[in-house]
Amino acid sequence: MRSSVWIAIFVGSTIGGMVPELWGGDMLSYSGVLLSGVGAFAGLWVAYRL
Repeated sequence: MRSSVWIAIFVGSTIGGMVPELWGGDMLSYSGVLLSGVGAFAGLWVAYRL
């Protein structure tokens, strides 16, 4: 269970960090860091829901 939570956090933060690249942003911009955190939280939420 514990490793699946970390995997979900990693995947969520990676996807969240890549979202700004859709509109020409950078992964290390403010929006990239913010959305990476949102994605990590979403991955954590999904892992606990499963």
